[in-house]
Order: sequence, then structure tokens, then C-alpha cells
Amino acid sequence: MPIPSKKSSLKISEEEEENGITEALIPGLPNDVAELCLLRVPYPYQTLVRSVSASWNKAITHPGFLLSKKNLSLSLPFIFVFAFKKSTARMQWQALDPRSGRWFVLPSMPLPNDDVSLSPSSFACASLPRHGKLFVLGGMRSDTCSPMQSTVVYHASTNQWSEATPMLSPRSYFEAGEINGEIFAVGGSDATGEAITSVERYDHVTDTWKASAKLPAALARYSSAVVGGKLCVTEGWTWPFMFSPRGSTYDPDSDTWREMKAGMREGWTGVSVVVGDRLLVISEHGDCPMKVYNPDEDTWQYVEGEKFPCDALRRPFSAIGLDGLIYVVSSGLYVGIGKLYVDVGEGLGKKGITVKVEWQVVPAPNAFRGFAPSSCQLLYA
Repeated sequence: MPIPSKKSSLKISEEEEENGITEALIPGLPNDVAELCLLRVPYPYQTLVRSVSASWNKAITHPGFLLSKKNLSLSLPFIFVFAFKKSTARMQWQALDPRSGRWFVLPSMPLPNDDVSLSPSSFACASLPRHGKLFVLGGMRSDTCSPMQSTVVYHASTNQWSEATPMLSPRSYFEAGEINGEIFAVGGSDATGEAITSVERYDHVTDTWKASAKLPAALARYSSAVVGGKLCVTEGWTWPFMFSPRGSTYDPDSDTWREMKAGMREGWTGVSVVVGDRLLVISEHGDCPMKVYNPDEDTWQYVEGEKFPCDALRRPFSAIGLDGLIYVVSSGLYVGIGKLYVDVGEGLGKKGITVKVEWQVVPAPNAFRGFAPSSCQLLYA
């Protein structure tokens, strides 16, 4: 293969000039080759790359850069954790590289006022994994108990936060989830502290919110999961088990809610996590047994294999599923990684499915001591 001359390699195309690139990205290389090199810089080192030169900054912040990264399948999954320090209520986002076990602390969110006391657990979080966007919604001021309607967005491509169009109504202590590229905000509490049934959905392309069908009934507490393209919202059991929980399932195609199946809501006894198309819960009681839901029979069965490492992983929990693995972030930001094994066999004339798990515990840095997780999200960056 002929080696390009220095003169040809430094030539800037008209398209590159239009994009603001007026010098060679890497001297001695054509800019298209240099761009491939930049595309392979892993997250979050792209922030450092931007500081190298003006041409690198313009190249890596150009909209076509992220698109190229997606098209070349160079984006990798990272676990993002929203945590707070119990003693000070200090809030902090950090990202975990599941391949290396390294943590990276994100910039601070643009909150309304630095001197305003906020309740960390009152926010709802959601993400658009393939778009590299993370959303923090609502929240509540601790001093006045006033809910907020803010929408704050993190962009993995630039490692920066921005403010988006606020929600239609203030809300706190609610649920949020992503379905078909839209973010849904469900229920919560209003300015009087009363539970609300309103639901709204956000289009990140047009930066607009619009109302959706209301919940059939306001819930006392919330847990949710998106399974099979539908949003399942339930009160879940609170230990000790005293009241039968309520729950509903939302179909975005018809914009309708229906009552959640009895077996599903009765067995939803802890923190939920979806792996593939399987809904699992880590129970809030005892030694935290894990169960998997069978939608065909509307039943739950216990996951076999190793017991949940509750000696190392202390409540509260937050969990996310990825590529057959469960990531459970616990107090102190210790992480439990559960690998699922699914066996499909024949028994008593019908297929039987057995789910097993093996656990590995990853200790957190000492700097995270005292932090507790509030939400886990997945982003490709």
C-alpha cells in the first residue's frame, strides 16, 4: 500500500473545513485515518482528548463523531450510579467500567441553587443507552418540601450536563423509564405531598414533554421495570408484609394501562432488575433470595446456585442488567456481579426452565465509603 505524502496527508477537505477542522488532526496522517484513532479512545478519556488541541476538540464534539462511533460499534457499556452520602446528603454520579473495574466521577449536575438542600431519593433517573444520554428528573427541596419539575441531561460524548425542557408538572418520589426511545415519568407526589396519577413522556429529539394516560390509581410507593416493551409499575411489598400491593402495566402503543397480573405483583418483593427479557427481584427480607418471574404461568421461582452475598453487599441496593449479568450496587458502592445461567430441560411432559447464578463481589474505592446508591443506569459511550 502506498504511503501518503506529507503534503497529501495534511490536505484539508472542503467538508472538514465546513466542520471547523482547519488543520491536520495528527501530523503525517490523513484526517480520516486520524479520526479513526480518536474514535477508539475509550470513555471517559475523550475529555482529555478534547484538551489536546482546538482541532481535536472540534472533531470529537462534532455530531458526526458520535454517529461514526455508533456505526463502527465502538461504543462500550458503562454502569452509571447516582449515589448520595447519608451524613451530608451530598449527591454524586460515577461511572464503572465493568471490564476493568475502574470508576470515574462525573461532573456535578447543574442543580437550581448550590445552597438549596435537596432530597437525593426524590429524583427519578432514566437513560437512553444507545444515545449516550442520562436523565435526572424532578426531585424535592428538603427545606420547603417542594417538588421540582427540572430535566437535567448528561451527554456521555462530551462528559457534560445540560438543562432540557422541564416536565409538565413538579413531582418527587416517582418512577421513570425508557420505552422505544422515549422517557416516561410516572406518578409521585405533588406540592401538597399527595400522591398523583399523572404520567408524561419525553421526546429527546424535539425536547418536548406531553401527557400520557394516567395511572388507574395513585400508589403509596413505587418500583418499576420495562419488560417486553411495556412499563410495569407496582407498590411492591414492604417488609414486614402487611398489605397486598397494587400494580399496573402500561402499553405505549395503545397508551393504556391495565391491572398487573396478580402473581406478578404479589411476588414483587424487592429491588427489580431486567436481564434480557427476564424480570428478577432481589428480595428485601431475610438473606435476600433472588427470584425470576415466569410470565406464561404468572409465577415466581427462586434462582438456584450461589446465595446472594448479603454479608458483603448491604442495603440499600440498586441494580441493572447487562449481557446476561446482574450488577448490584450496594451501600459503600460495593458491586455484586451475578452471572446468570439458564437451562431449558424437559420434565413431566413439559419444558422446565432453571435459572442459576454465580456471584463475584468487587470492593469499592475507600473514597466511596459512606455513599449509598439511589439509581443505576446503563450507557454506551
